[in-house]
Amino acid sequence: MAAYLIRRLILVIPTLFGIIAINFVIIQFAPGGPVEQMMAELRGKGGLSTRLGSAASDVGSVGSYRGSQGLDPHVIEDIKKMFGFDKPPLTRFADMLSGYLRFDFGRSFFRDKSVLGLILEKLPVSLSLGLWSTLLIYLISIPLGIRKAVQHGSRFDVMSSAVVLVGYALPGFLLAILLVVLFAGGSFLTLFPLSGLTSEGSGSWPWFARVLDYLWHMVLPIAAMVAGGFASLTMLTKNCFLEEIGKQYTVTARAKGAGEARVLYGHIFRNAMLLIVAGFPQAFIGILFTSALLVEIVFSLDGLGLLGFQAAIQRDYPVMFGTLYIFTLLGLIMQIVGDMMYTVVDPRIDFEVRH
Repeated sequence: MAAYLIRRLILVIPTLFGIIAINFVIIQFAPGGPVEQMMAELRGKGGLSTRLGSAASDVGSVGSYRGSQGLDPHVIEDIKKMFGFDKPPLTRFADMLSGYLRFDFGRSFFRDKSVLGLILEKLPVSLSLGLWSTLLIYLISIPLGIRKAVQHGSRFDVMSSAVVLVGYALPGFLLAILLVVLFAGGSFLTLFPLSGLTSEGSGSWPWFARVLDYLWHMVLPIAAMVAGGFASLTMLTKNCFLEEIGKQYTVTARAKGAGEARVLYGHIFRNAMLLIVAGFPQAFIGILFTSALLVEIVFSLDGLGLLGFQAAIQRDYPVMFGTLYIFTLLGLIMQIVGDMMYTVVDPRIDFEVRH
């Protein structure tokens, strides 16, 4: 197991490098980068932003760069230097990798903060959304999947399958929009807040009031994520249990006089839950990287999803690559944790024999 774990950890390095390199190359050909955006802003407003003020003071007055007159080449060079685009792409890529090895992601182009500080500031919001929704999905899907397997073909199985089908078909972000319209001040009711995780002035409230306020804000985002994510896990649970129910050891246990509860939870449960429990880390990452990102945007939750979306709109490359690096690293680590969970659930599994 130790040798397998070391091999997996070593493979993280080239995987990270490949993902970052591919995205870096793609970005080089993407139009509308930060330099172009700054130049367009200067042409449109006929003035220089405050971040460029010191650089522009050496090349002339603001009024010299308006309208059809274009921008002075020196100003363009100063803009490129400010964003680091005065260096060749390979040099910028090497500098970026050198910083990433030290978890130094540089500074945001437009927020004037370190990227790592921004990520650490926004991470708790995304983690809380992902963790609560994943726990609720498991708490709902596993009992539901077990009952569907035990009552396979019954009226309950058919009716619950219709609900599961709706969960498959309805994306989480679309449900989030629907919940906003229905319950957050849209065209109908105003029962829940529209955005954020805390109410204004809640910092001075008693701790239990702050907890209730936090839970009140979390209802709609979590509902959107759970409704869109429980369907696949429910069907996976049902299929795992159905497969185990039909095996020979289950028939033998019943033949020996074991009751249905004993057969289900004493014999079937451990084998059927192997794939489900071991997949918890990867399920958490999947929810964090997909539903949580879109739900954060819909509900204006100040997490990594909203941060990444705003960075993509603004072409804030340090933030884009920093969040991509963190997401990729977390995903790779959780895949390894998922493999380790297999051995915890079933000690008979030995990855050393895999070739």
